[in-house]
Amino acid sequence: MSATDLSTTRRKPVHLAVYDTYADWETGHTTAHLARSGYEIRTVALDAGKPVTTMGGVRIQPDMSLDELGPEDSSLLVLTGAGLWDEGDALAPFAAAARRFLDAGVPVAAICGATAGLAREGLLDDRPHTSAASFYLAATGYAGGGRYVEADAVTGGDLITAGPTEPVAFAREVFARLGVYRGEVLDAWYRLFHDSDPEAYGVLAAAAERGDA
Repeated sequence: MSATDLSTTRRKPVHLAVYDTYADWETGHTTAHLARSGYEIRTVALDAGKPVTTMGGVRIQPDMSLDELGPEDSSLLVLTGAGLWDEGDALAPFAAAARRFLDAGVPVAAICGATAGLAREGLLDDRPHTSAASFYLAATGYAGGGRYVEADAVTGGDLITAGPTEPVAFAREVFARLGVYRGEVLDAWYRLFHDSDPEAYGVLAAAAERGDA
């Protein structure tokens, strides 16, 4: 068995929250490359018996319900942006789940509107974070404005945040936190997918031959 196979057997799944109006483009890099690296991706909805429809019109049949998910069974909870985050409290249970994950020391990655949900839950008050814009989070009335960072994506302990235009930077922070790619390989991945740097491909190809990518 290869080193990659060995590490894969020890990994818990990554859980991707899905709900109506989920912004398709925000987590594609993250889930695709985690799956290629051996993580099982499981979709989580409020009701596993009902399909959800993404912002792009794609229907997803969830794998499981949120009430079935415990932090001890997961490597990471990914919360995507969605119009519903700003239209009421329908997605508040996912923010509450994020609190349970963080309290248990299991990482959470939130992008776009999901950051506003975490702000309302109080999870950004004491952690460095980012989002679409500082005033977007300020509108939630949260107390964490002083911890806002003007950056593409931010890792604050077990919490990763990013704005809607930065799915590649978001993925980079997830890979770094889970140890999927490291060092020059992580840098090359980002340069290839974010900057279209052709030289980065050679670094990744060499890493793949070594079993590091």
